[in-house]
Formats: sequence, C-alpha cells, structure tokens
Amino acid sequence: MAITEHPMQSLAAYLPDGCFEAVVNYINHYKVHLTVTRKRQSVLGDYRHAAIGKNHRISINGNLNKYEFLITLLHELAHLLTFEKFGNRVEGHGKEWKNIYSSLLVNFLQKNIFPKEISDALYKTIHNPAATANGETELLKVLRNFNNTKKEGFVMVEEIPTGSLFETEKGKTFKKGAKRRKRYECLEISSGKLYSFSAIAEVKIVANA
Repeated sequence: MAITEHPMQSLAAYLPDGCFEAVVNYINHYKVHLTVTRKRQSVLGDYRHAAIGKNHRISINGNLNKYEFLITLLHELAHLLTFEKFGNRVEGHGKEWKNIYSSLLVNFLQKNIFPKEISDALYKTIHNPAATANGETELLKVLRNFNNTKKEGFVMVEEIPTGSLFETEKGKTFKKGAKRRKRYECLEISSGKLYSFSAIAEVKIVANA
C-alpha cells in the first residue's frame, strides 16, 4: 500500500475551506504523524496510539472528497483524544469515544464548514455515532453526492433488486441476498460462500442476469 507523507501546507488541499488552522493545531499539539494512503476497501482511516519514542499515527484514504476526509480525520482524532484521557482503560468505540467525537463534530459544525445536506446528516448521528464510517449509511450516501468523479456504470448494492447478480471492482460475481440489519448477505457465485456487503458498496449489475 503506497503511503505519502504530506507537509502541513499541502494538507490544505484535502480539507474544506475554513478548517485548516483548527486541524493543524490538533496535529501539532499532539505531535501526530499523519499519512495519506491509497484507497483501502475495509477502512477510510486508522489510528495508532503513541508508543515509547514514537508519535501518534493517523492515516486517511486520499481518495475521499474533502468533507469525508475531514469527518474521517475527526473520527481518528477522537480516538487519539480518548487515548490521551483514558489510555487503554475504555472500549475503542465506547461512550467515552462517542462523547469526544460528538464534541469534535459540534465544534467543526459551528464553523459552518459543511453544506447544509451534510450538516443535517451529521446532526442526526451526532448523539450516537457509529463505530465505523461504513456504519453511517445515510451520512455516507449524502457525502457521495460531493465526490468529484462518479464511477461510470456503478450503483449501490441497496439499489439492486434482491436476487440480482453483480460484480465488484475486482471482477468477482455475487448474488444479492437478504438485508441483515444494515448490511446485505450476498452469495459469491464461484465459491458458494456468503459475504456481507454495505448498503452503499458500489458495484456493477451483471447484464442479462
């Protein structure tokens, strides 16, 4: 996985207007080693707490739009702040993390950085944020509207009729099954194994399926 180190000034290109100084203040104060990575399928960002002689480490996917990049960064900063306050004494996505993450979101929402659609979606989840960004289905659907590029021919799994065949970016073929809470249980055709898909995973419908 390619990782790119970014000087603080170049970080501005990944962020919405009006938040650069606030973000950099956190990074500098807590001596965060920030990296921007290529797209990862399972995570949008990652946090590793400081060890002896090392800094806190945060990585964020570089393919995210500016608003999604900032929200993901705040998610990971909340982990850092939770560790600074509680160490390893609390759960990773427990009430302590949720309270700190919510406070961060409120702080940045008050700066009027986000478009109204994103602000409204954030306020709906702010009191009980999901453990992962992929758990915030409605928020991610709104954020997708602000992507600079659209994937030609791709649709979200939730838009496909149950029983339809679809292909992933890697060319694997699946049959859409029933929804289990927020995710869909889908059958991989070649192996017969069941896999769980996010409702907003982007896939291609198999023609004449």
